[in-house]
Amino acid sequence: MSNQYLDPNLKVFSLNSNKGLATEIADAIGVELGKCSVTRFSDGEIQIKIEESIRGCDVFVIQSTSQPVNENLMELLIMIDALKRASARTINVVMPYYGYARQDRKAHAREPITAKLVANLLETAGAMRVITLDLHAPQIQGFFDILIDHLIAVPILSDYFEKKNLNDIVIVSPDHGGVTRARKMADRLKAPIAIIDKRRPKPNVAEIMNIVGNIEGKTAILIDDIIDTAGTITLAANALVENGAAEVYACCTHPVLSGPAIERIQNSKIKELVVTNSIELPEEKKIDKVVGLSVAPLLAEAIIRVHEEQSVSTLFS
Repeated sequence: MSNQYLDPNLKVFSLNSNKGLATEIADAIGVELGKCSVTRFSDGEIQIKIEESIRGCDVFVIQSTSQPVNENLMELLIMIDALKRASARTINVVMPYYGYARQDRKAHAREPITAKLVANLLETAGAMRVITLDLHAPQIQGFFDILIDHLIAVPILSDYFEKKNLNDIVIVSPDHGGVTRARKMADRLKAPIAIIDKRRPKPNVAEIMNIVGNIEGKTAILIDDIIDTAGTITLAANALVENGAAEVYACCTHPVLSGPAIERIQNSKIKELVVTNSIELPEEKKIDKVVGLSVAPLLAEAIIRVHEEQSVSTLFS
């Protein structure tokens, strides 16, 4: 570790969801990861032991609530309780990926709003602040009565494509909901945008309708926050090529990539899928088409600024 962070009251702990990212963040800050053990009783109950004193410290816990979401969420809640009972000065949850974020409203009668329930659980457990990345709906910030810092990955994704020096690009939103995100990337890359107008008959099934905007002969870059089963993004890529796009790249912040996703991406017209490490990818999902970028420097900077009581707002843009 080259840069040693000198304040001993800053502690960074990692749970099991994304140890690689947590190690990168700790290295970027210049601290050792805090010592704790997460074990299971024989009936599967989670037991957490914090193996160093954290009394009076600002503690940051890194945990994405990705698959297995309920295990990871429960680990996090139990860790927050342990930190509270061990007299941490502040308990800050770093959730690069916020699970259940897609259940952010009642789309049909008698449905839960699980994204709000998760916010309540975190608060009740004792979290004082949440640092997260590209929430599925930015208004989820309003579900919290504690402090929330909502970072965005568009600058990281944009920088990657800027360095590629692609010809005649157009940024494409795969649906109406993602237009703001596409516009942010388009502004950074000084490119026009296009929108795919689609109808979704049922969850995880997408139907492509038509393309709004000029994509003829252009290099299209599809941008989304989450790619789950990859149905939407691969249909969109194929539709773009059929309608005259020269080639198609895709990018997202959160590579959920469940079920048939990897196979679909492999067989699609997508030349390259650029993702961040907000969710740890197992080896079988690391195909040649998938390029990973790290959000560790961004999250490390946010942690330092929160701890030192500096402005975090410059990181939001």
